[in-house]
Amino acid sequence: MIVRTLEEIIGTDDDVHAENWNSRRFLLRKDGMGFSFNDTIIKAGTETFIWYANHLESVYCIEGEGEIETVDDGKVYQIKPGTMYALDKHEKHYLRARKDMRMMCVFNPPLTGREVHDEDGVYPLIVDEPDENG
Repeated sequence: MIVRTLEEIIGTDDDVHAENWNSRRFLLRKDGMGFSFNDTIIKAGTETFIWYANHLESVYCIEGEGEIETVDDGKVYQIKPGTMYALDKHEKHYLRARKDMRMMCVFNPPLTGREVHDEDGVYPLIVDEPDENG
């Protein structure tokens, strides 16, 4: 059984900060669950272009408000507590937060924890684990 608390993650390597978001990584590839699980804060007043070309993602909002806009069709979906969306077709999208949004995110294949968005908003597909030299 795996049991982790948010308090244990904050301030560690699994507490990943970026300009527009902060992601606390509860489950990663190394945990062997077949998916990863993050508690992510999308910062108020931000817009982030994202394209998970290599991953599927499901997101559940538990706090805050904002919207997601899919690039291909320009549809805008409002996000508030209780909203779930799933990027089941690798949709390019803009994620905008009017208030800080706390999002619970599941990725398949699982993240290793080392991913960062590239210039196209993509997380690379990392399948190997680092050795003791990094």
